[in-house]
Amino acid sequence: MTTQLPALDIGTPAHPAPDPQELFRQLLTDTPVTWVPALQAHLLVRRADVASALRDSAFAPTSLTQNLKALTEEQQERLRPVYDSITLWVGHTVPEDHKRFQLLLKRYFTPRTVEGLRPRINQIANELIDRADGGMEVVADLAYPLPAIVIAEMLGMPLDQREQLQRWSKHITALFAISTFDELLAAQQAVLEMQDYMLTLLEQRRAEPTDDLLSMFAAAERDGLVSEAEIVANCVLLLFAGHETTARLIGNGLSLLFANPEEFERLKADPALMPSAVEEMMRVAGPASIIPRVTARQVEIAGQVFPEGTSFYLALGAANRDPEVYTDPDRFDVARGNAGQQIGFGMGTYYCLGAALARVEASECFRVLLERVPGLALAEPEERAIRFPLTEDLVALRVKF
Repeated sequence: MTTQLPALDIGTPAHPAPDPQELFRQLLTDTPVTWVPALQAHLLVRRADVASALRDSAFAPTSLTQNLKALTEEQQERLRPVYDSITLWVGHTVPEDHKRFQLLLKRYFTPRTVEGLRPRINQIANELIDRADGGMEVVADLAYPLPAIVIAEMLGMPLDQREQLQRWSKHITALFAISTFDELLAAQQAVLEMQDYMLTLLEQRRAEPTDDLLSMFAAAERDGLVSEAEIVANCVLLLFAGHETTARLIGNGLSLLFANPEEFERLKADPALMPSAVEEMMRVAGPASIIPRVTARQVEIAGQVFPEGTSFYLALGAANRDPEVYTDPDRFDVARGNAGQQIGFGMGTYYCLGAALARVEASECFRVLLERVPGLALAEPEERAIRFPLTEDLVALRVKF
């Protein structure tokens, strides 16, 4: 039986709670399952519970279309095009279609392919630093452009469209948050423009295939494995997700190094620590703080029984600082032995396909920074913003060298 659970006040979209990590610390100490009235959902914070939910098919991803269904009928009709597109995105389809498209993507995102991109990623990082003149704003000048160029090249998108890609992505972010109707309309416009653009490129690859991801999609389409609508819809998702989360990892990672100068010096002295340092960055400040799920059948958690259709949020940001798993969990340690146990990329069927690529991009970016800019320092205090629900974003990080 479900008993009365404690309620958590996380503020409102206009006035979000000021310190998500402080709330997570309290919950890890006090209660594993909390009711959040503002979300009409339960929140899980312990690593064991969050990991179990990520692996358990009883916890199904909540489609972004659920947010649209809360709008008026007239608003929903105006947003019908983006609704139809989202229903084709990998991770937002029925499980069978998700697995089919996931297997298709795994043909391209092989360890060998991703590792083969390392020299090019290193080159792009060097080129971006070459453009700087004694300093840069890391978020806009490095963290976002680097993965954006990489995923654009993987899809065969000309580099002169990179700035347009970032403008599109800025609007599409509204689909992943609690947003106003006008913001959703702007997101829809961006999605439709991106789809039109990718359709033109797809037609070119059908006629003249190369070795990029879009050509692989075109070949799969000829084999009857995927439709044109699925291709262009998921290219939008890949262009967005393929750089947005990595950009946050790079920005947050550098912020952590500045906030922990002893660890920064430790990494400079021993670059072999880079893999564990990147895992620790994901653990302490991964790009995804919480993700939604809904139960597909009855489940039991911490002695509580929840029926089918119960909404949950999984607090990855809390689970990655669970004191039951990590000693001194709030401390940033570039040599932490079990940092690789972080679950910021998810687990199970919906594990992030781009995890290996994100790790390579982040490690090469920091490697180049450490080699090229030994005197790297903050030029002014970083800018941060709290985003509802329970998410903290790095807005700007200005450095000098």
